[in-house]
Amino acid sequence: MKNRNFKVQISLVILISLLVGYFFGINKVNLDWKNYKPQFQIINKEPPTGVIAIDATPFWTVWEKLQTSYYDKSKLDTQKMLNGAITGMVQALGDPFTMYLPPVQNNNFKQGLAGQFSGIGAELGMKDKQIIVIAPLTGSPAEKAGIKPGDSIMAVNGESISGWSLNQAVEKIRGPKGTDVSLTILHKDETSPKEIKITRDTITVKSVDGWVKPVDCSNKCQTVDAAKANANSSQVAYIRLSQFGDNTNQEWLALVNKLNAQIKSGKNVKGLILDLRNNPGGYLTDATFIASEFVNQGLPVVSEEDGIPGDRQVLNASRQGVFTNIPVIVLINKGSASASEIVAGALRDNNRAKLVGEVSYGKGTIQQAEDLGQGAGIHITIAKWLTPSGIWVNGKGLTPDVSVIPNPKDPSEDTQLEKAIEVLLK
Repeated sequence: MKNRNFKVQISLVILISLLVGYFFGINKVNLDWKNYKPQFQIINKEPPTGVIAIDATPFWTVWEKLQTSYYDKSKLDTQKMLNGAITGMVQALGDPFTMYLPPVQNNNFKQGLAGQFSGIGAELGMKDKQIIVIAPLTGSPAEKAGIKPGDSIMAVNGESISGWSLNQAVEKIRGPKGTDVSLTILHKDETSPKEIKITRDTITVKSVDGWVKPVDCSNKCQTVDAAKANANSSQVAYIRLSQFGDNTNQEWLALVNKLNAQIKSGKNVKGLILDLRNNPGGYLTDATFIASEFVNQGLPVVSEEDGIPGDRQVLNASRQGVFTNIPVIVLINKGSASASEIVAGALRDNNRAKLVGEVSYGKGTIQQAEDLGQGAGIHITIAKWLTPSGIWVNGKGLTPDVSVIPNPKDPSEDTQLEKAIEVLLK
């Protein structure tokens, strides 16, 4: 009995010790969190010289309260929080094309202009606060999976993207070659979204491609094999310009010189078709360079207007092109944006081309890209652009002279190209 009482006493001592240890341990943890001081150093808190000073107290108050009070200290990534604060400041402008690019997104953007990156191969944009597909790149995993211009992206890997910035969406969708991403897509003019699984790949974007081929309009205006054409068959030249990137001008000149030699040697070339469909744009200087191939040197290509009323700068055709006399048809659709709209508008306003296809995207602003150091960058809308006749396409696009809607039942049938050939031969 005595031995039993001794064991009970020992057990009670151990239990009490555990409870006391638990009590003090919990309170010690609470005390530690309460007295937690964030381990960060603000390198520069002063506003730049010449900038109107604002009271940044609320920002730093929230920052410090998060640092001291937020329960999960592992989430307090100061660099990520700073990037989020900068992104929010830029988004407050309400301009989807003015954006802050943290290092990863800035690198992705530069890779895209360089013509190679890893992802699904689709140019994204924002319209009515919704992330949409401006255009899938030709031959890309996105195009092969059935992604189309105008599609809305509802979710990435099952996670709703409501409230996401364009940068957030791009970062989540891009990834290493061979990995999969699942997109919930709402196709244009449909009511039910679909989940599409896409395997990422290395996307190599060739800016320019083209040919000179005989055509036959006995039934539909289509290209035919040279072996099936007779000596008197009409021919057309064709250039597909998919983007305005780092290598565009060099690729353009190489192709143009080749096609020009073929056109001069042929007797029946009736004109040229410039295909700008699904071209999301790029550098303004490249747009002027391309337009100069068709518009006589010195004629207006595009004008810029900044925030000062009446302050307008006109950019003229800067060189002597080789296609300034040949008849031209320009193909556009809802994926034609920015620089491609500049070229299309310049050719039409200078009476050098007719536009065939669909209403273009309607991006009428110019962004300046700057590096901010440590890999980050920013794109700032610095002006709006107008066609030579003063049209601002922003939000409304360019309306084609000949409207042609693609055949939804047979995507392989290029009704727009067929119509372009038909109009060219009239």
